[in-house]
Amino acid sequence: MSRAVEASVEGDEQWLAEVTYEGPYEEEVRRSLLVLRHLTHADTGGIMAAPTTSLPEEIGGSRNWDYRYVWLRDSALTLEALVRAGYTRKVAAWRDWLVRAIAGDPSDMQIMYRVDAGRELPERELEHLPGYADSRPVRVGNGAVDQLQTDVLGEVMLALAQARAAGNPETDLSGALQVALVDHLADHWEQPDNGIWEIRGPLRHFTHSRAMVWAAMDIAIRGVEDGELPEGGDLQRWRRVREEVRAEIDRRGVGEKRGSFVQHYDTDEVDASLLLMPHLGFCTADDPRYVATVAAVEEDLLVDGLVLRYRTTSGVDGLDGDEHPFVLCTFWLVQAYAWMGRHDDARRLMETVLGLAGPLGLYAEELDASGEMLGNFPQAFSHLGLVMAAYELADPRPRGAE
Repeated sequence: MSRAVEASVEGDEQWLAEVTYEGPYEEEVRRSLLVLRHLTHADTGGIMAAPTTSLPEEIGGSRNWDYRYVWLRDSALTLEALVRAGYTRKVAAWRDWLVRAIAGDPSDMQIMYRVDAGRELPERELEHLPGYADSRPVRVGNGAVDQLQTDVLGEVMLALAQARAAGNPETDLSGALQVALVDHLADHWEQPDNGIWEIRGPLRHFTHSRAMVWAAMDIAIRGVEDGELPEGGDLQRWRRVREEVRAEIDRRGVGEKRGSFVQHYDTDEVDASLLLMPHLGFCTADDPRYVATVAAVEEDLLVDGLVLRYRTTSGVDGLDGDEHPFVLCTFWLVQAYAWMGRHDDARRLMETVLGLAGPLGLYAEELDASGEMLGNFPQAFSHLGLVMAAYELADPRPRGAE
């Protein structure tokens, strides 16, 4: 074994010694945490979504994207998984990266950056390359950088709140930045957006995005009231927005047909992101609307026991082609079952997904029941989902239960 390999193995072993998890699926949790470690840039603290570009979501199709960047959403969710696993010291590096990346007017915040916090990543197609399994185009850069994704700040606020709870107080810069970002969101929250899945069709009022606005306001208000975030924002306006968003979701984000939360206000379709509503603190897992949402996901989005993000046949995403079940969404359903007390269902689904892992225990973004991996690989979303699902199986604790 070369010295370089020995040093790498030794570093991984030392890093894994800090894992606090004890419970079922411990080997798989440790493997996934290693993936998250190696997707984190050692010098900058930026957390990549995946180290590859243009691996297709459908063989021969055109849903091929460049994931070699730092999405605020993906890295915030990764941070949640790392904090849950005991890596509280890792928060500072990412938080410092965040302050550098945004560095200025909150209105200039992007939803993604380069690992060095650079802002320029225009999407272009490399027409001279055939792509994996003749899946074209091969893309460099990602056009989603210019999208409006209103959910992102909520995910960032949730991750930083959990970091504070784990013993990481805010710096002057990070606290002031969050207050400024929440003030900006309070001015613009009513706009339709592209949503968590970076929809390239018409902008919509996505229920998940609205719930994340509510979560951002709720976390910021609690942070100021508890003295964890600095005063200086318009707290009364934050409270008013929090009430307005909840009232809007109650009125427009619940479908008349099934009584479930809906993907956006103009449809009865569901979306797997709605499975997170208790985690955001918006509702409890026994809320009739949430119970109906889980039933609708089971009815509409399960394919061979695995979970789609949404039904592409609705045309909501404005793209040609189809996609396969999404690994992260399947782990979200595991969590939902755990929160609802459906422990047997949760374990069965968890073991189904674990049985489809690659030979090294790795996951792409999507997979099918045969175990074929699709999309970029390995995917932070998939591995953070595994970690969080294992923790919820061992100790279910959604924010909505507080």
